[in-house]
Amino acid sequence: MSQHKGLARIFQPPKSAMQSGRGNSHGWLLEYAPAEAKVLDPLTGWVGSGDMNRQIRLQFATREQALAYAEAQGIAYEVEVPATSAAMKPKVYADNFRFGRAENWSH
Repeated sequence: MSQHKGLARIFQPPKSAMQSGRGNSHGWLLEYAPAEAKVLDPLTGWVGSGDMNRQIRLQFATREQALAYAEAQGIAYEVEVPATSAAMKPKVYADNFRFGRAENWSH
């Protein structure tokens, strides 16, 4: 058995595209990068790989915990810092009819 642990990726998962909330996107994940390519099984036609580390997905509450775990286990890692998004100002339909409004009313 090889002692090479491979390269891991530490990142914060993005929000789900199915909903507007930020649920399940506050923690940090550690996932291994693929060590070998997937191959097509000639008998069944299924795609598979012998790389068992691809099944491991560790969750951490903070980035520091994930980094400490990777360093303690001797895992080479890359950290992906999440992109910051600009805060959105909520729109209010009643502002279309507000008295003293500076913009033209387009409709």
